[in-house]
Amino acid sequence: MAAVYKSLTGSSTKNATTNGAPAKKNKQRVLILSSRGVTFRQRHLLNDLYALLPHSRKDAKLDTKTKLYQLNELADLYNCNNVLFFEARKGKDLYIWMSKAPNGPTVKCHMQNLHTTSELHFPGNCLRGSRPILSFDATFDSAPHLILIKELLTHVFGVPKGARKTKPFVDHVMGFTLADGKIWIRCFEIRETAVSKAESRTQPAEEMDKQIVAVGEKGETKINLVEIGPRFLLTPIVILESSFGGPVIYENKEFVSPNQIRSELRLSKAGRYNHRAEQQMELKAKKGDLGLRTGKGRPNGELEDRVLFA
Repeated sequence: MAAVYKSLTGSSTKNATTNGAPAKKNKQRVLILSSRGVTFRQRHLLNDLYALLPHSRKDAKLDTKTKLYQLNELADLYNCNNVLFFEARKGKDLYIWMSKAPNGPTVKCHMQNLHTTSELHFPGNCLRGSRPILSFDATFDSAPHLILIKELLTHVFGVPKGARKTKPFVDHVMGFTLADGKIWIRCFEIRETAVSKAESRTQPAEEMDKQIVAVGEKGETKINLVEIGPRFLLTPIVILESSFGGPVIYENKEFVSPNQIRSELRLSKAGRYNHRAEQQMELKAKKGDLGLRTGKGRPNGELEDRVLFA
């Protein structure tokens, strides 16, 4: 009855814009789940992301790795319009799928250099359930596929205002930097410290102007960024038109799969072994010709005494 009363009494006028049209609400919910075979570090990373995203919903592991279209049904079941799927292969490689359910698009990335919050031991910390500030590199606006990836990252990691389990605080920053064709993701705490009178006297005025950002009733405060974790990097592989399917609209030609890298390493080791084996065979043949091998005497030549005075 309370909701009906508010709707009838015109409480929606608070959400109206200056033109009289109702304001659009940013309704984003993320479904986070993984496949079978994830390691403990990958599982801890999933838990860290779930703690950083209060508008997310975590589900059990998915049994299949081929029928990924079933994730659209799970997202519809949990009333989620974004899917973050961790696909583990061979207990070594981790691929992350970011999809906008149910119509797409979908971005598949290879995750590397992942470090969880517990193993980094950074001094920073943030309030559980707070909203982050998303900071993107200017390179994301240079190409169409990067603009699409930026928009999808905004929908997944951007916590909407008024979402479930959120608190009205913004106390951390998530940075997305593009370098060497990879997306580097970091998380920082916004730490405010009061400026003492001793610091204001000792430090020059130019440095104080660069450091001091806010001046309020309590005085001057310095704002610093302290890393929290987790940290990892993503390499975009393909972008699909629909959700977990459809035609490929972008493909990274420079990406080399980790299977191919391991295969080339094995071939290089095998080549070195074959070279050593050939050298040993040549050495044995040379010793046999000179009669230096054990159990075999030197062959009789035409000028030896045994042949001349036989």
